Amino acid sequence: MTYSLHNYVLAILLLAMIQFKTTSAGSNHHYQHLKSLHFSLFQHETINKTGYIIVNGIKGGAEVTQTTTPFGTLFAFQDPLTVKANRSSKLVGIAEGTTVTSSLDGLRSISIAKLTLRLKHHKGSLSIVGVTDNVKSSNLPVVGGTEDFLLVQGYVTTSPVDLKGITVVYKIEFHLYWPPYATQAS
Repeated sequence: MTYSLHNYVLAILLLAMIQFKTTSAGSNHHYQHLKSLHFSLFQHETINKTGYIIVNGIKGGAEVTQTTTPFGTLFAFQDPLTVKANRSSKLVGIAEGTTVTSSLDGLRSISIAKLTLRLKHHKGSLSIVGVTDNVKSSNLPVVGGTEDFLLVQGYVTTSPVDLKGITVVYKIEFHLYWPPYATQAS
């Protein structure tokens, strides 16, 4: 009796694994047909010109440098987005938002931003929220969009390019997907 129960349980597990594998393969196939857009831009943030400390964080923690601000620091920005790391390259958008330093070492912040884009074939804005690391790459989810980016899903990856001098430069890689029920505006 235990032998036939053992075979019965094995058969059920085998069927469950086959069903799971079929479901997984089907869902990967589905994502290949989503409309998507992948590109990179560069954010140029100049202290006391396009970005400002609104509220200083606690004393005794990290100091203000190109890469750190004290824990609790509230920072607001309105930075240009260009097609190349050179500030004089073509301006195609604006990144505006706020960050709050959320780590005691001053390297990570909770970021809320609206990225307004005027690209060749797309215009509108994206809203992103997440944790940004000032010296390493960070992935932040896209939580909303307007105009051509209405109902878009995806994420952006921010990476430091140049952290020296008064202007710091970050590369922003966009990974955007339109769900099947959304119609991308022309």
